[in-house]
Order: sequence, then C-alpha cells, then structure tokens
Amino acid sequence: MKKPMISVVVALLAITGLPAHAADEGEKEILYWVAPMDPNYRRDEPGKSPMGMDLIPVYAGADDEGSDVTISPTVVQNLGVRTESVRAGTLPRLIDTVGYIDYDESRVSHIHLRVSGWIEKLSVKSAGERVTKGQRLFNLYSPDLVNAQEEFLRALSSGNKGLIEASRDRLNAMGISRGEVAQLEKKRKVRQNIAVYAPQDGVVSELPVREGMYAKPAMNIMTLADLSSVWLLAEVFERQADWVRVGDKAEVTLPYLPGKTWQGEAEYVYPSLDMKTRTLLVRLRFDNPGESLKPNMYARVKLYASPRENVIFIPMEALIRTGGKDRVIVEVGAGKFDAREVVAGIESDEHIEILEGLNTDERVVVSGQFLIDSEASLKASFMRMTDVDAGAEKAPEAPGKAKGHGLVLAINVEQKEIELRHAPIPELGWPEMEMLFPVDADMRDLKVGDNIAFDLEQRGRAFVIITIQPEKQEQQP
Repeated sequence: MKKPMISVVVALLAITGLPAHAADEGEKEILYWVAPMDPNYRRDEPGKSPMGMDLIPVYAGADDEGSDVTISPTVVQNLGVRTESVRAGTLPRLIDTVGYIDYDESRVSHIHLRVSGWIEKLSVKSAGERVTKGQRLFNLYSPDLVNAQEEFLRALSSGNKGLIEASRDRLNAMGISRGEVAQLEKKRKVRQNIAVYAPQDGVVSELPVREGMYAKPAMNIMTLADLSSVWLLAEVFERQADWVRVGDKAEVTLPYLPGKTWQGEAEYVYPSLDMKTRTLLVRLRFDNPGESLKPNMYARVKLYASPRENVIFIPMEALIRTGGKDRVIVEVGAGKFDAREVVAGIESDEHIEILEGLNTDERVVVSGQFLIDSEASLKASFMRMTDVDAGAEKAPEAPGKAKGHGLVLAINVEQKEIELRHAPIPELGWPEMEMLFPVDADMRDLKVGDNIAFDLEQRGRAFVIITIQPEKQEQQP
C-alpha cells in the first residue's frame, strides 16, 4: 500500500515553519503518535508503523467525539483561512454564457427564377459584394418568356380584353414586372433578355451561379442579407433552460472590441435543445449601424434571469464537491471547525444556493477549507476504527503466523527491512498491497525484482519475516 497523506495537522505545522514534534509549544500538546491504519498502535515519539507508514500525532483536546478540527490562531492566520457569513435574501440568477452573431433572417431574401433560362451579364461577381435596392443583378434569356411576350402582343392585336388581361397576368406570374409589361405594350417589341433587380439593400451572402449558367426555378440564384440589424444567438445550458424568459435583460461583449458593451434583451427563446451541445438557443436582436457586428463573430453574453427570493446562499468557493455529496467547513468556535454535508441548489455567478444544512447565523470557510476538510475526514475515520461501544463484540485476533508471496521492491540491509508488493494473505485478512517488513532471516542473496515466498511471525504488534524462499518468475502476485 502506498504511504498515505501525512496528517493535515502536520502539514499545518510545516507551513508555519515549526518542527512536527514541537506541536505549537505553549498552545497544544502532543499526547502520543498513532499508526494511520491501526489507532491502537501508539508511541511516545515519531516513527514508523509496523506497516511502514509514518506515525501521525494526536493532540490534547483531540479526543472529542465527532469530526471537529481545532487549529491554533497562529496557524489559521498563517494559512490565510478566511470565513464569510451565510447570507439570506435575493439571489440573482446570472447566466454567463457565449453566443455568436448571425443574420437577421427577417432581412434576408433569396433570388429564384420562375422559368428556366440562361444567366447573362451577371453584375455580381462574388459573395460579399454590396447591392442596393433596384440594382440590376443579371439578365435572363428564357424561351418561355419570349413565347409569353409574343402571345401578349398577339392578344393586343386581337383587341380581346379578356385575352389581353390573361396574357398580362401570365407575364407577371413568370417574373416580369408590371413596368416591363407596360413598356412591352407601348413599344410592341419582344425582348430577348429580361433584367432581374435587387429587392432590397444588403450584401450577397451566397452566390452559387456564374455567368452563362443554365438555371431552373428550384435553384437559388443568390441570397441578399441586410446587416443594418443582426441576431445574436446565445447558448444556455440545459440546467439553466428554465431560468430565461422573453424580455430578460442582457449584456454582450465581443473580444475584438474590448471595453464596449451592448445592452439588449431576450427576444425569443427557442422551443427545443440542440441534440449535440445540449444547449438552448436564446435570440437577441441588435441594431447594427456601421455594421460593426458581423455574422459568425464570437460573443460573451450575460443574461439576467428572474431572481430567486428568500434563499440561503454562500460563496461558490466555500463548497466542496466530492462525488455525490457536497459539504462545507463551518466555523463552530474560535479556531474550531466542522465538516458538514449540505444540499446545493442553483449556481449564480460567484454564489450558490444552499437548500439544506446551513443557517444564516453561521460562518463558512472560503479559503483553506480543503486542508481542514482532509483533517476532519481523517479524524472521523479514526473514530470509526476505534471501538467506542464497550458492549460491541470484538473481532477475533489475527493468528501469530502466516505465509505469503510477494515481489521485492526495495532492500535495506543495514536496517534489516524489505519492501514487498505481496499477494492477499487470507490468514491475516490482508488484501494485495505494498508494505515494509522487518526481516529476521538471511537476505544476502536477495535482490530487487525477486519473487519470494515468506513466513511471517507476529512479535509484539509487528509482523516479522522469519524465512525467505525464492520463487519462479511466473509465480509473482
């Protein structure tokens, strides 16, 4: 077994610059030293346990029940242990997230044809070019349009008002504007090419066609987007999805414009989550004079959701998360602390709600709590290992002798000790682990990496190896 973490109390003494055996002389007295894995093994001075582990000190006043930890004021100050009061009141629900700029879809238009034909005299050469409303985009040659114009001229020659009106409506339905139809009626001359004009101001965001291409009605000729207004799509985590509402205020910052903040509000909350990112999209709209906000820009977003009233909360840094349990270190007196389990609620900026476990008249540790929590856990472990129930049935004593198999990790001839990684020893109830054993046997031919069989004999509280026999390589544990 690996040597365990030295007691936090010893670590505290090391930080203050005092030797471990001094134990803060004048303030606390070391009663005895104890083995980490056997609280009944006690010594009057530092040393090693029978399992090769460092002994840890037990201080006067440390025999109280529970997991309270007492630290001298000097050590508390040297460690920078800080505490803050448990607060009650209104907890603002701040959602700190990210988003990206996108086109305002209400200001995007797509150019499609209503008849098949060939693109001629394309005035836009690439995506990103700026166009204005009414600007000619390209000419279209279509045999269908030519035939429709000829039918309209024949209807005009016949003087049949119903036929004339039907031919005019057909031209409009095929994409020829009323102005061009009026020109055709006035000049009585068929136009081979029909001009297509921009329906709005904007930039060309998509241009999949080129000069001379044959286009069909299903094909998107180009897409125009007006950047005078843009959307910002913020991503909200699933656990915060129920917080946000339409109208919630927001602050937006962009990395490329440091120091500038945009104020906005949630305009729309999308009804479903993204399957890949497990986030909910929240849409904000911003006016964009000068077009400083450009599509696909990354943004930092702070959404101020509806606050929670009458809640108990503490600083986020005070909470210790361990697996499925949360706990905090509570100050229960001058230099005295206790590890307490709590039930945490929502997180908001630098604070977290506490549903159970704390009262408003208490103080929690926000700095140095991990050292104190480790010491409290160690003390509670000692309490569980100690037989506090006088009427409890004691476990049977381990036998005085046992056999084992192991791999030699280290040899100390002067101290007559070897470190082994041994297989489980059922007679003693020991699992597979690494241990340091005293040896009362011949070690002259022993070397690191050997596989050995050995006999153990209990002498006092320690187990001593009394015989060693080499084994084959495949018999190692």
